[in-house]
Amino acid sequence: MAEEINELNQRKNTGKLRSQFRLDLIGFAFIAPWLIGFLSFIIGPMIASLYFSFTNYDLLSAPPSWIGLDNYINMFTNDDRFWKAIRVTLVFVFGSVPLKLAFALFVAMLFNTKRRGVGVYRTLYYVPSILGGSVAIAVVWKQLFGRDGAVNDILAIFGIPTTSWVTSPDFALSTLILLVIWQFGSPMLIFLAGLKAIPYELYEAASVDGANPFLQFIKITLPMLSPVIFFNLVMQTIQGFMAFTQSFLITNGGPMDNTLFYAVYLYEKAFAHFDMGYASALAWILLIICGLFTAFIFRTAKSWVHYESEGGN
Repeated sequence: MAEEINELNQRKNTGKLRSQFRLDLIGFAFIAPWLIGFLSFIIGPMIASLYFSFTNYDLLSAPPSWIGLDNYINMFTNDDRFWKAIRVTLVFVFGSVPLKLAFALFVAMLFNTKRRGVGVYRTLYYVPSILGGSVAIAVVWKQLFGRDGAVNDILAIFGIPTTSWVTSPDFALSTLILLVIWQFGSPMLIFLAGLKAIPYELYEAASVDGANPFLQFIKITLPMLSPVIFFNLVMQTIQGFMAFTQSFLITNGGPMDNTLFYAVYLYEKAFAHFDMGYASALAWILLIICGLFTAFIFRTAKSWVHYESEGGN
């Protein structure tokens, strides 16, 4: 009798395993297109670029030859343009990201009201985020801030001295930062969603206690919105380090490398000099830099990001 019971249990277990195996196969079949693409177009190229970073690889004329850490040693000891690209990119990130997020939050708070036509304005203010990274907008921006552009025409009306902003060593990078700030639509919508989630009763209670709008912003809006600020900060920081189109199309890294973004220098090494080994090493250094800054933001988030489920900590 016991043997029969054991045999029945084994059959049931075998049936369950087969059923679970069929379900697993169905699941893998559904995710197979994504999985194949992930392995083929992300993991595969990453492994290849890691290998190339330890080689001397002329993209056109010769197969890769192993040189070990020479690319990395040369990068840190003999390449002045590498350090220039690092400095320019850091200035760009630290200049554009805080201003972009601050402006996006300001506009989101203006739109967080029940006013007639506010939906239309939200859409119009989001449009620059869709078009801001395009080739056409970059060309238009270059024309606007050129010596004969509309910006100088407006300044001339007020008697302000004009210059070619995109070719001036003093103003070229600021012009690109301004373009990025103009693309505030995406973080604005995320901030707006976060503002909508803050209970209005909190502001009513604060008003009864005598808190003015500034105190309400400091004591209610910022703490309640801190997870959204954290998300936008991480995403915009990563995008800042990967910026390419603005510098490549408007200034081509000039003048005097004052707008030489890291991604532009990487592209130049890969597809202008065809030094794919060195470019691969640059790409991995960029990945490490983004990872370090992201880890730093996550590390500091414990002291300023507040979650309601954690009792404000």
